[in-house]
Order: sequence, then structure tokens, then C-alpha cells
Amino acid sequence: MQTVRTLASPALEGRLTGSAGGREARRYIREAFMRIGLEVAGSSGYEQPFSFTRASARRAGPADPPQTYPDAANLIGRVNGAITGAKAIVVTAHYDHVGVRGGRVFPGADDNASGVAALIAVAQYIVAHPPRHPMVFAALDAEELGLEGAKAFLRAPPVARTAIGLNINFDMVSRNDRNEIYASGTYHYPWTKAIVDEVQRRSSLKILFGHDRPRTAGATEDDWTMQSDHGVFHQAQLPFVYFGVEDHPDYHQPTDTADRIDPAFFSRVVDMLIDAVVTFDQRMN
Repeated sequence: MQTVRTLASPALEGRLTGSAGGREARRYIREAFMRIGLEVAGSSGYEQPFSFTRASARRAGPADPPQTYPDAANLIGRVNGAITGAKAIVVTAHYDHVGVRGGRVFPGADDNASGVAALIAVAQYIVAHPPRHPMVFAALDAEELGLEGAKAFLRAPPVARTAIGLNINFDMVSRNDRNEIYASGTYHYPWTKAIVDEVQRRSSLKILFGHDRPRTAGATEDDWTMQSDHGVFHQAQLPFVYFGVEDHPDYHQPTDTADRIDPAFFSRVVDMLIDAVVTFDQRMN
């Protein structure tokens, strides 16, 4: 919760990519990676700087000119695995949010300070309990601007693309009144379902499957396959499992604040996510 409160504080002004608040979030995550003992995996310390240009949305009149973001950066750390030649597990969560709109700060506590806090907690556990597979932990920038951080990550990954066995993505993991969270991706990668089922048997949460099928395949709910950073891994034909809650009324609103998170639910989720990462590490070939 302390990580969520810090990243979602008004002082960080919604962590828009390239803003002062975004850079402060970057500093906070970098220091957390250093404190827990992750090995450096970025191209510049833990950082993987990148820039991109994004077309502005067309309105009723002429479109605004494209906007360039020259100061974006992912934060990347790693833990070596015990098995020589084993494929890496890449754990991701985006740290950016939508900034200030109409003079109001959009704090992004659930979206996605919660995912970053979970990623740091999982990384801390893995450092203390060395894995079989190498693991990469990436706090990604510019998800809200078109999954640009994930694209930058896969343009220059810290391990070869062919050496990535799985992406586990956390995005919005701290709020649900029904004690539910989704694990999406098993439709595309059926081998992952048995592993999540094993985690479910040990968890007090209800882990649901879905939000990963197109309507043409009989889906009755929204398809999240391309709705967060895991989509870029999927496009690269790399398996993923995405953990996240369904949208709530505070999604992308100034009311997505830390005080609206139930710490008991969030704690159960983080415990489950640690178990999930460990179980994938144990069960993957």
C-alpha cells in the first residue's frame, strides 16, 4: 500500500509519460529495484530509455499535429535462473497513467500503481527465493499511450526474443467487491490453464478465466487480448497470462485513489501473484 500511495499521490500528478511526475515515479521504482537487489538489465542502469511519436486523436476540425515523447523509459531488472538455457519469464506492469486533465489529477491507484506494487513484491520474493528460470521484471512506461513501453522492450529485450517463454502481466489488481480477479490468455495458450488452476486451489480468491476470446469464438465479454502490455508479447507470438480485475466506476477517473483500495483484498491478490509466478517457474519446461 505504501508503494501505491506514493505512486498515486497528488504530487506525481498522474504519472503521464515524460512529465515530472512520471520521472519521479521512475526514480522511485529504480530505487526499489536497487533496494531489493535486482540485477541491472536495462541499457542505462535499470532504465531502458526510448522515444516515440503518437498521432493526436482527430476531432471535428483538423487533427492536431503528432506529439513526440522524447523522455520515456522502462525500468528493467533481472534474476538469474538455476537451469542453464531455460527460457525467461518476463513479469510486467506499467507505471504510467493519464496525468492531469481539465485541471484535475488522475491518480491511477488501481491503474496501475497496484500492478507496480505487486511487481515489486513479487521481485522481492524471487530475489530471496532464487528461481529455476531466469526472470525479468519490467515496469513499463507509456502503456496508456498505445503500449509503447512494451513495444520498446521487445525491440531491445534484455534476453533474446527466442529465450522468452512467458509474459505475466499485472494491470489493475487491487479492487473487486466480489473477491474476483481474471487470468486472461488461457484461450490463446491452453497449457497455462492447468498451472493457474493449481494456483486457484491454494488461493482464497476466485480466479476467473475469460476476456481473451474474440466474439467470433463465442465470447460474451470484452476481449482484453490487446488492452494492456501483454498484447505486444502476444503479437510477437510469445505466450502471456494477464492478471487484472474488471473495470470499476473509478477506472480512468480522478477518483481512482489509494483510499478506495481494500488492503485485505489487495494483500490476497499479491500473495496469489507470488504463488502464480513461483508455480509457473516450477511447472514450465
